[in-house]
Amino acid sequence: MTEEEKYRLLLVDLCARLPYDVKYCRDSWNYEWDQEMSVVEVLKDIDKEGYINYTKVYKVSDIKPYLRSMSNMTEEEENEYYALEELSRKEPNHGIDIIDWLNSHHFDYRELIKKGLAIEAPKDMYKL
Repeated sequence: MTEEEKYRLLLVDLCARLPYDVKYCRDSWNYEWDQEMSVVEVLKDIDKEGYINYTKVYKVSDIKPYLRSMSNMTEEEENEYYALEELSRKEPNHGIDIIDWLNSHHFDYRELIKKGLAIEAPKDMYKL
């Protein structure tokens, strides 16, 4: 996967997660939680080269969201997920509900962790 493809994948993924308050860190911050800047604030100021307009200090590709591996679903979450999946088989328009649910629960359905574009979220980072 090229750097441009990684950048686009990360940008698409982060945009889809905006309503769900995803937490992130920057590579240069040694994976510490950042409480000062939300992903919304970061994404609104990106220029065409992927730099933050007001600082030109780092690229969006330096941002790594904290996501949950799909294998870390609780039993209750699995039941919710499979109920949505069953509904989408009957009514295909509900497929987007699955994506929204996965985003709202911070699951890594695009395998960004494996690709080095995200970090496994600590167990209790996202209290749902």
